[in-house]
Amino acid sequence: MTPVPSGAGVAEVVGGEGIATFYESNDGGNCMMPGPPADRLDAALSHDEYGTADACGGYLDVTGPRGTVRVLITNQCPECPVGHVDLSSTAFVRIADPVAGRVPVSYSLVRDPPVAQPIAIRIKDGSSRWWMEIQALDHGNPLASFELQTPQGWRNLTRTAHNYWTAENPGPGDGPFTVRITDVYGQSATIDGIALAPEQVQRTDARLYGEGAGGGSATPPAPPPTDPPPDTTAPPPPTTVPSAPAPPAPPTTLAAPASARPRRGGELRLADWLAASDRADAGAPGGAVAAGVIAAAGTAAAVVARGRRRAGPAQGTR
Repeated sequence: MTPVPSGAGVAEVVGGEGIATFYESNDGGNCMMPGPPADRLDAALSHDEYGTADACGGYLDVTGPRGTVRVLITNQCPECPVGHVDLSSTAFVRIADPVAGRVPVSYSLVRDPPVAQPIAIRIKDGSSRWWMEIQALDHGNPLASFELQTPQGWRNLTRTAHNYWTAENPGPGDGPFTVRITDVYGQSATIDGIALAPEQVQRTDARLYGEGAGGGSATPPAPPPTDPPPDTTAPPPPTTVPSAPAPPAPPTTLAAPASARPRRGGELRLADWLAASDRADAGAPGGAVAAGVIAAAGTAAAVVARGRRRAGPAQGTR
């Protein structure tokens, strides 16, 4: 849709008798708000009543079979005729049984509805000193104009169908900016200190009506987050030095008991040798005993040697 100058051809919410349906509202709609309202009570209007986003940010009271609900205008229903209000599903169940799907209602635009927060300003992504789109949020009544202060005076911005107001040819400059918004009832608020900070919601202390009406300033946007500096006060983590492995213990060789070891053929058992020595000692003088022991030892060595030779390869039969 071609943008139209602010204040020219502002669409009017007709109100009166009509019908209501519902849809799932999950975002800021054609009004390009940051998201759906916290209570999810919002609505879309017919193309003729939506106009060039003229109704965005206003409120409707809608009455149906079950009662009345107040909804924020965030969207348009292009195929709906005048008098057809498309409610969020959360709002529809307040006024009718959702099984019905389509019910008769009456509706009207609310003048000066209570708004929880003062006006906020948001600048569209991609904006710069050469081109800027800007919108107001939480203003309560539909807006008729949006002006930017310049050295030459107040400059009317151009409304778009997606609820932003455009400053280009020339661009707005670097800011900070002062703007003035005026609603369809002629109530105005002037807001200064607006930074060129795209996509940041800049809260102000200004309202169009009630307490704080007439003007205020924007809160400077928060700086972008940065990584925190390292904590130098914390003690360094303990350093664990692995201890050297203990040297391996020398292997312990346990001799198997005699009863567990196989005996090789011809090997003289120690018990047999001692028994022979005892017998020799009983019937021989000291020198004879010693000689007998030596002889026995020699005999034992010879027997062992013969046994070892037999353990080798066969050498034939003698």
